[in-house]
Amino acid sequence: MCDQDTDRDLQEYLKTQPISRRHFGTIAAGVGLTMMLPPVADAQDVTESNVLIKTPDGEADCYFAHPSKGASAAVLVWPDIFGLRPAFYAMGKRLAQSGYAVLVVNPFYRGMKAPKLGDNTPTSSDFNTFRPLAAALSATTHVSDAKAFVAWLDSQAAVDKKRKIGTTGYCMGGPMVMRTAAAIPDRIGAAGIFHGGNGLATKDALSPHLLIPQMKASFLVAVAVNDDMQDPTVKETLKTTFAAAKLKNEVEVYEAQHGWCPPGGNAYNEAMAEKAWSRMLAIFKPALA
Repeated sequence: MCDQDTDRDLQEYLKTQPISRRHFGTIAAGVGLTMMLPPVADAQDVTESNVLIKTPDGEADCYFAHPSKGASAAVLVWPDIFGLRPAFYAMGKRLAQSGYAVLVVNPFYRGMKAPKLGDNTPTSSDFNTFRPLAAALSATTHVSDAKAFVAWLDSQAAVDKKRKIGTTGYCMGGPMVMRTAAAIPDRIGAAGIFHGGNGLATKDALSPHLLIPQMKASFLVAVAVNDDMQDPTVKETLKTTFAAAKLKNEVEVYEAQHGWCPPGGNAYNEAMAEKAWSRMLAIFKPALA
């Protein structure tokens, strides 16, 4: 089953999206979207590739970008409900330019190769495609995938295995981040969750926030205004649980709507996206040193 509120998150996101889209090459489109993002100061030259990673359930198609020289701390990126697409290629490359070895995964590899969307303008008609793919995932698949992806990263020459790994998640990727941090606590040193909805702290026995005592990571949780309006208690539950576990955390409501971080869509809010980006880098720097 999918996490609580996934359908609501999807509907909220769709309200902000255009009704048509263009189709163009994935990495090329990612390059175009990268140009929309503010440049990285002292950007490193990066190497990009599409990779296939074996998991217990098959072979996941992913995007890997890393500085062309040396070994770097790794970051595992879980996309939002619309999966791996040019916007996430752009964000992954930008993070690699900032000095990290970045793996952006296709969470729907069991049922669909990426990208289903040719650009970053998903429409209401895409709901019928992505809803069952999201519903087919579970806490069990999140953990098994996380372990496979982290093991793959640790096998790469571009990854400095002496440094902790970071992980980020958007929309439905939020619970995936938390389960990754709990499943591999000795490797995950920092985590960022962006417009993760209210699936992070629920009354369900498998609620991700119940795993916080198992984690060792520093956390950034950037909450959308409309997500917070749905349930203002979620942020307080997270703060209290993080504090009880003595984990460094920054939980804040941003003046932006659900889906504001990926470039290209109508929900994109550059000012708030850049604030979230800068806070993520500030948390990563000491935790992944």
